[in-house]
Amino acid sequence: MILALETSCDETALALFDPAYGLRQELVHSQIALHDRYGGVVPDLATREHLRNLPPLLQRLQEQGELAAVTAIAVTHGPGLAGCLAIGLAAAKALALAWRVPLLGVNHLRGHAWSPFIAVHAAEPAAFAGRIDRLLPHLGLIVSGGNTLLFTIDRGRRLSVLSATRDDAAGEALDKGAKLLGLGYPGGPLIEQRALAGRPDAYDFPRGIQPNGDLSFSFSGLKTSLRYLVEKLSTAEVTARLDDLCASYQQAVIDALAKKTAAALSRGGYASLGLSGGVARNGALRTALAAVAGEGGRPFLAAQARQTGDNAGMIAFAAWCDPAGCARDDQSALTIQPDLALG
Repeated sequence: MILALETSCDETALALFDPAYGLRQELVHSQIALHDRYGGVVPDLATREHLRNLPPLLQRLQEQGELAAVTAIAVTHGPGLAGCLAIGLAAAKALALAWRVPLLGVNHLRGHAWSPFIAVHAAEPAAFAGRIDRLLPHLGLIVSGGNTLLFTIDRGRRLSVLSATRDDAAGEALDKGAKLLGLGYPGGPLIEQRALAGRPDAYDFPRGIQPNGDLSFSFSGLKTSLRYLVEKLSTAEVTARLDDLCASYQQAVIDALAKKTAAALSRGGYASLGLSGGVARNGALRTALAAVAGEGGRPFLAAQARQTGDNAGMIAFAAWCDPAGCARDDQSALTIQPDLALG
């Protein structure tokens, strides 16, 4: 049984993973309501909230008698906000010392990379090894507020970054676009909601696609294009065309993601396509990527909604499924990892 802790940003999360069963518990305390008034995450407040909310979550598991069977602890050690990561690391180290169990450091992005496979395991835990072998090599797309990248998992379960964003992440572009349009935080879900009633072809926003076949992403030009358009329109026009603006802006992000992913998929002998990260909850994006996978007759693995954002379930699963990718150093060496790579 693996107990996992995730405190990389503004969610305090715990999870218990049993290889013979799957995820037995997933607890999350969200700080969205707190940070909404500031229009984004305030690091000092986020750190304080982790310190306040982690002990009660652990107490809930203790009262349920779930912690007695823990044989290892996994914790996110980067990337993320340094103060937030420090709270999770300190708690994980203390528990590992007290219980005399191994401590595993998991890269947050590795957690996202493996999250689409959680449902595969849950469907038939005893047959997971055989099922995952048929899904590798795998091409995955991580789309979140801080990262947008394509990666691969080979038959040896080794992860490699194929391409990333040159500037803004897709989730950041959506959040900042929402701010330009006068919407709240987090912006991505609000844009998605308004886009349902809008026309995705109402405005022609740039897709940031390089003509030379480069697989890297770019969203800064899209954001700038929206800013210039909003400056030209009156407040009344923005209000009247808000649904169309949201739909067109969101479609530009999705088109860029889908086209790059399709190009990458066509270049390798991949057995499956995955989608994960906070923006992976977007319904239109899931539909677009499912179509990309379907064109090549490949299975589409999308992270379940509760494992798209920051969550401890994916950290526990990655620690079990990909132990070679975990930091297994002594406690003094297991420190915050700020890099954005999958290592």
